[in-house]
Amino acid sequence: MTMVKVKGGIEILRLPVNEKEHVFPPWHMKYTESHILHSKCSKTGQEDNGCLDNENACQFCTYSRELEMILPDMVFPNNVLRLKHKNGAFLEFKAFDALKRVASGKINIELACAESWRETRQDNQEYLKESIPPFDWTYTTEYMGTASGFKVENTDERIDFEKLKRKDKILFYVDLTLFEDELHDNGIASMKVKMRVMPGTFYILLRYFLRIDNVMLRVNETRIYHDLRKSYLLREFTSREAKVQQLKHIHPAIFTLENEIAPLLPLVRSYYHKLIIDELEQSPSNVVIPASSSSDASSTEVQSQESASPSESTKA
Repeated sequence: MTMVKVKGGIEILRLPVNEKEHVFPPWHMKYTESHILHSKCSKTGQEDNGCLDNENACQFCTYSRELEMILPDMVFPNNVLRLKHKNGAFLEFKAFDALKRVASGKINIELACAESWRETRQDNQEYLKESIPPFDWTYTTEYMGTASGFKVENTDERIDFEKLKRKDKILFYVDLTLFEDELHDNGIASMKVKMRVMPGTFYILLRYFLRIDNVMLRVNETRIYHDLRKSYLLREFTSREAKVQQLKHIHPAIFTLENEIAPLLPLVRSYYHKLIIDELEQSPSNVVIPASSSSDASSTEVQSQESASPSESTKA
């Protein structure tokens, strides 16, 4: 941990970036993990007067300018999981791309905490009204990851969760938070990615979790599973949600437990895809596609979700 002086004598705290790599032929896996996004420009030290050069902008200015929203309480820009195949195909999971998929425009969840939430984000309400377009303040996203080099097809094949329940040796394990917001102490909105690698297979869970106290719960999950003996990955996306009044049969203490409450929520929609690895090496190009897209594409965005803790076998 060091304090670095930048132009103008401004001191910016720079924390170390933790990283770890794992070679799992034909895949190379790596994750990085570090501190939350700074609350002001790291070059000027100001929130409203940031970098002049967009191409060389700091992380704070990049997020603030390209994401037309008030950012979550905690964004982890350096928390990134990346998997690259020897043929050039890759999967990547990062906060910036997840937040890019948050819907713009007003949402129909109107409650007291929404106004309180807004008041905590800006002292100048006129600035908020004029400069920040309406957006989904719950940060709901159907982001399934960023990917390139795959052909995407619909499939009837499903992930075999019985295999995932086996106590296989864990060769590599990842658990990263991409972003989190406490909705002004009225609940939580978060996105996390977990992965575990076993002999011959790997499993990824990317989960968006929303709990608005006394109002509703929502869980968007993408699971990605790969058996090295096959030339494709399986991707399953599910979206579940319910209003609290629909869950009177469930003890409220369960509402805070993501792994327990998720399967108890009604299913709203789901998509099942094969991510087929192209035989020829592709030049990387990041493209984000909607969760509902199933058209073939050699460069597409992937999105994935499933809890990846060694003790939670079906969650990653």
